[in-house]
Amino acid sequence: MNKELLEALEQVEKEKNISKETLLEAIENSLLTACKNHFGKADNVKVNINPSTGDFSVYAEKEVVEQLDPEEGDPMLQISLAEAKMMDPKYDLGDIVHVPIKSKEFGRIATQNAKNVILQKIREEERKVLYKEYYSMEKEVMTGTVTRFLGRNISINLGRVDAILNESEQVKGEVLNPTDRVKVYILEVKDTPKGPRISVSRTHPDLVKRLFEEEVAEVKDGTVEIKAIAREAGSRTKIAVASNDANVDPVGACVGLNGARVGSIVNELGGEKIDIINWDENPAYLIENALSPAKVICVVADEEEKEAQVIVPDYQLSLAIGKEGQNARLAARLTGYKIDIKSETQAREMGLFDELGLDDREEGGYEEYQDMDSYDEDAYGEDSYEEDPDGAYDSYRDEDDYQDQ
Repeated sequence: MNKELLEALEQVEKEKNISKETLLEAIENSLLTACKNHFGKADNVKVNINPSTGDFSVYAEKEVVEQLDPEEGDPMLQISLAEAKMMDPKYDLGDIVHVPIKSKEFGRIATQNAKNVILQKIREEERKVLYKEYYSMEKEVMTGTVTRFLGRNISINLGRVDAILNESEQVKGEVLNPTDRVKVYILEVKDTPKGPRISVSRTHPDLVKRLFEEEVAEVKDGTVEIKAIAREAGSRTKIAVASNDANVDPVGACVGLNGARVGSIVNELGGEKIDIINWDENPAYLIENALSPAKVICVVADEEEKEAQVIVPDYQLSLAIGKEGQNARLAARLTGYKIDIKSETQAREMGLFDELGLDDREEGGYEEYQDMDSYDEDAYGEDSYEEDPDGAYDSYRDEDDYQDQ
């Protein structure tokens, strides 16, 4: 019987990842509960379990008295001297005798309660193990399988538990079907009486960061560092990278041979475009890089006010601003600066060239900067910018959406 008990404990330990010591403690508590239900009390009951052999004993500690008082004496707490002498002649008045308790004598209700105690302990420990396991994965990326739809939310199986992908964390336009395998970012893991409650995201900027860590060895080992990320999920992401090794090109490392590395991440994100730029401690250079692929004539950045004045060639204005202002908006989030973009003509009319001390050149004299190969009409849209007399398109910064990475 004891061998069978140990085998059962070892099997539960493997399947549920619950230690044998915890299971033995549950059995001990169940025996104490059975004693309390059978005798009415268990304060003086002790349980000894040998973890190596599975042998266990249950006994009550009773005080030796001359004779039990029929009215005031408690047979659960006391034993007569005559009975104690029958167990061992060495016992005397006031001694504590260990009287064995036979668990087979317990009634059906006491046995059922003891069983419930063991099952409850196993459930509690299983919940704790699951919580600790997935809590350690918080802020990481896991691959899950779409199982079912809960209204507008989606249930994603992560192996041993299901996570919830709320509507607000879903990429607009992305269609997920049952059995689809997707990578999700673990937002939060909460401990609840019914087990861990896990919230995941497909829109969080750190999803892109973790995917680069998985795909790019230089990012994982710290040679290349992702300094900042700005993302509009499902559409476009900008990341700024820097290298801690002068011999490693950070942008090239992230792009990979023929774009293989960034391509696999784009595929995982459903075709979301990713711009990778060089990080620069100089905010003016950083803003210029962030507005890529647009070419820039001049950037004047105010570090105290976190504002920047940017002048671009006339033909680059719509490209710098992007479709519905996306390029400028992402650049503002990436850098943390309020970016005021002016065309060369607008800047001259406002006298910015004189104010900024720029050389007086003929209008349109910067056409040599044009690079039509870098222009992505689908992404930015040539018709995306219309002249606004009120200047509504001049400044781009979204205080609510900007987050310093």
